[in-house]
Amino acid sequence: MKRTHLNFMVLILIGFCTNVNAQKNPSKTFAFILGSWEMQTAKGKIIEQWVQNPDKTLSGKSYRINAKGDSLLTETLKIKKIGKDTFYCSTVTGQNEGKETCFKLITTKDETYVFEDKTHDFPQRIVYQNQGKNDLLAWIEGELNGKSRKSEFRYKRQEL
Repeated sequence: MKRTHLNFMVLILIGFCTNVNAQKNPSKTFAFILGSWEMQTAKGKIIEQWVQNPDKTLSGKSYRINAKGDSLLTETLKIKKIGKDTFYCSTVTGQNEGKETCFKLITTKDETYVFEDKTHDFPQRIVYQNQGKNDLLAWIEGELNGKSRKSEFRYKRQEL
């Protein structure tokens, strides 16, 4: 076997092992997300808070805080295993009759974690990227009304 082919096979194996590790224990893989994150917008702040549960799932809540300081819960979140797979599950306030929507972890590469549900109206993908101790980039993307859309959320770790 040529050296190039061998190197390619090693890279594939490393990628597979990384993905398998993410599927085994979400609380370890996603430990970087724990804590409180904040993003300033023109309409106020978005706060996302994550905690680890005793059952090794992660739970989160997302809030909007307007200029007056009023807080509104926008969604509750979970990262959990269902069977052998890891899912990002969201319950959005006032949507989907209060039912949870789950997105399956499909890729993990370079501290970027992609969750997907191709059947969801929008978004079809939710992505989190670990950018170090104090920075977190998240985005949602997919098609809406036949057009490709993407919204980014650049969070800073909130000092408590």
